[in-house]
Amino acid sequence: MAVVILFSGIVQGYLTPLLPEVGKRLHLGSVGQNNIYLLFQVAATVLTPLLSRLGDQHGHRRLLRISLAMVAGGSLLIAVWPSATALAVGVSLQGAVVGFFPLLVGILRSRAPEQNRRGISLLVGVLLIAIGVGGLVAGALSERHAVAGLWTAVPVAALAVLAGLLLPDSDTPRGGSFHYGAAALLTAGLVALVLVLAQGGAWGWTSPLTLGLAVVAVVVLVAWVMVERAAAEPLVSVRMLSNPRLAVVSAHTFCAAFGTIGFLGANAFFLGSSRAETGYGMDLGPQAIATVSLAMVVAGFAGSTLTPRLAARAGDRAVLALGGALIALGFLGMILFHDTLPQYVTCALVVGLATGVFESITRSVSAEVVAEHETALAVGLNELALSLGAAIGAAVIGMFFAAHVQRGTTHIAESGYLWGWGACAAVALAGAGLALRYRTPRAEGATPVRQPETSGELA
Repeated sequence: MAVVILFSGIVQGYLTPLLPEVGKRLHLGSVGQNNIYLLFQVAATVLTPLLSRLGDQHGHRRLLRISLAMVAGGSLLIAVWPSATALAVGVSLQGAVVGFFPLLVGILRSRAPEQNRRGISLLVGVLLIAIGVGGLVAGALSERHAVAGLWTAVPVAALAVLAGLLLPDSDTPRGGSFHYGAAALLTAGLVALVLVLAQGGAWGWTSPLTLGLAVVAVVVLVAWVMVERAAAEPLVSVRMLSNPRLAVVSAHTFCAAFGTIGFLGANAFFLGSSRAETGYGMDLGPQAIATVSLAMVVAGFAGSTLTPRLAARAGDRAVLALGGALIALGFLGMILFHDTLPQYVTCALVVGLATGVFESITRSVSAEVVAEHETALAVGLNELALSLGAAIGAAVIGMFFAAHVQRGTTHIAESGYLWGWGACAAVALAGAGLALRYRTPRAEGATPVRQPETSGELA
């Protein structure tokens, strides 16, 4: 499982530092490069609930192997044929990486329920480290030849496919029919929503295109809910969405991801800004920025590995609230202390530590608050909340940046960062408040039971 998650992290981290230079060689402007990111976002958002549901229906190992084949094929295509078309197709296939975690947790909970929390914390730690290492390795490979870094994921892909062949399958009950109509509605609604979040800043948030697409997203998703309520075998049980514990955890995940993941791009901008030109920033180059990012994911690894012990002693609710409070503390620190590199990095490390805590505890709890045969889908819904939180966080921060540009330049004013940090802190505090509403179905700190209560029942 750790090898599979290692591949997931490499895939999510290796293209980001390469795309600007690779884009130049392939004659892709900034719009074209943004569209590559957009394709990955759309594919990941659509595939999250579909792969999770199909895994619960037809076997977690089978769908994991299909997902591994898709991601490995996309990675190999990009490396062998570095072209704009290959990038577009490849990153779309790589979107299946979002199925890895829910499907692995489905296997883990079935085959080794007593190791569920320790296993998830380890996998989250490996994921965070791999994301940071993937970017560093890809950047080092591409120093002499821009496209050399595109091979970063290929050898790891081979190991992950082999690991997928060796994994056991879950022994949870499976079966049922796939609701194609609901799948079509959910896909259309999520695509429209992601397009609004990703492109709203470029199109203009009040433009007819943005507003029209937002209305389409709402109407289609409402229609999807109505279809699911009437279906004998729904694609995603709306009753599951009404589970109070799953709802609280997913909302907390959204709030935590808003800042921790939504601000990653802006964090690199701040570290790389020239103080002589803008009046702020750290004047760091690409390798130094990558080193800071790696330090943040190492802190995240520490937070992830500590989470099971913290939850056993203090309880799930306390750890959920702690994650939100640490995120808020880190961003409030950035508002007050961002004049020197040690000050800023210290605050960034607090955010990194909190990232490991929230990613570990939310994935663990979301797997335990539903029946075993719904595990992958519940974790998948939590992953979807994470993706949407990160996308909306990035969009909101982008709005603040666009509204605070230094007069006569294209540089972001320092006030834009202050507003961005403030928004991240405020949403994280809201997430901590939501965490206090979480009610565990068992005594705090007890060993997870093998068969939790049926999803949808009230606490």
